[in-house]
Amino acid sequence: MPPCWTSPMRDTRITLLLTAACLVIASDLHAQEWTRFRGPNGSGISTTRGIPSTWKPDSYLYQAKLPGSGLSSPVAWGEKVFLTSADTDAGRRHLLCLSLSDGKQLWKRAEPFTSYRKNRQNTFASATPAVDATQVYTIWQSATESALLAYRHDGTPSWRVPLGAFKGGHGPASSPIVHEGTVYLCNDHEGPSFLMAVDAATGSVKWKVPRSGKRACYSTPCVFNRPGHGTEIIFVHSYQGIWGVAADSGTRNWEIDVFGTFKQRAIASPIIAGDLVIGSSGFTTARKNIVAVRPGKKVGEVSEAFRMSQSVPHIPTPLVYQDHMYLWADIGIVSCVSMKTGRSVWRERIGGKFFGSPICVDGRLFAIDSQGVVVVVAASPEYKLLGKNPLGETSRSTPAVSGGKLLLRTDSRLIAVGSE
Repeated sequence: MPPCWTSPMRDTRITLLLTAACLVIASDLHAQEWTRFRGPNGSGISTTRGIPSTWKPDSYLYQAKLPGSGLSSPVAWGEKVFLTSADTDAGRRHLLCLSLSDGKQLWKRAEPFTSYRKNRQNTFASATPAVDATQVYTIWQSATESALLAYRHDGTPSWRVPLGAFKGGHGPASSPIVHEGTVYLCNDHEGPSFLMAVDAATGSVKWKVPRSGKRACYSTPCVFNRPGHGTEIIFVHSYQGIWGVAADSGTRNWEIDVFGTFKQRAIASPIIAGDLVIGSSGFTTARKNIVAVRPGKKVGEVSEAFRMSQSVPHIPTPLVYQDHMYLWADIGIVSCVSMKTGRSVWRERIGGKFFGSPICVDGRLFAIDSQGVVVVVAASPEYKLLGKNPLGETSRSTPAVSGGKLLLRTDSRLIAVGSE
């Protein structure tokens, strides 16, 4: 018998093993595609294919009713979706776990709260959770008490880290991230402020960096793998600019003050584009700046690459896809900017008012306006409006993608749109 010959039964077994391995890999990739606000490292980019640009309500995979309201975004791991909501009448805030496949509630964990002062556009459930293979992490903040909490995937409480009272007339909204076994958060407000790294397994504080508490800001940090300097966590504040902080120690490797001293607030989150770090800050009725900076080879070395101040968003986070940056302004103006030159390629008014940020799915931008209309625009050097899809309810949330499903959060529902 030739040594290269194999029996049909053996061939079948090998095929089954390879198929199973591929399914495990594919499942793992889906499991990790939307674990924080705006998905992979806050980029907002999904490689999922088949999500339509237009749809009708009768084509929803499901609509899940939520207890109360909120503007936090869903996150997912495997077959589970996690998000938060707040029931003001009952005085309860909820961390919810839903089935990704059918939207059924798997468990709910409630925390009592008392209504506090906030901006009328804010909610009592605005922070997006973060999730990894074993736990989900969320922040509950108020004027009297705040905490970072961890729950196992079955809903069992794991640990709680107190953060102190939150002081700020607009209310809280910052979200945590988790990276390689550590939870990072930015607690910038009008009281004692700080950056923090917490061991995801135990809840022990790894490091805590004090910040000047002059202004409540809401940007969610991101990770920057800086060549020659290891992993840095990027934090943005209106009056302290952009910081690159060593992930393992909390050491400030570099900082650059790029936003000025006028009345403003950093709300949009930083993103990474190659060797550039992009942050933004501004005020609704005043200047708004998006600034790209380039950290150098030496510790402390950083320089401004370019900035934009025309038709830039105040709340929505920018998105970089291929060679262009897309700016989805609060007032319904979408712009395409060349990353090579920093110059505008196109700028179009699409209408509506936006609080959530755009995401990119298979080369298309999806964003939800405040009336609950999902606007879809081509992410290309040529402007193309591809669709407008009413959800039938107001929304101030950012879409998410997981397991081949587009997840859309309105005030009281989670809606899933599937592949064509």
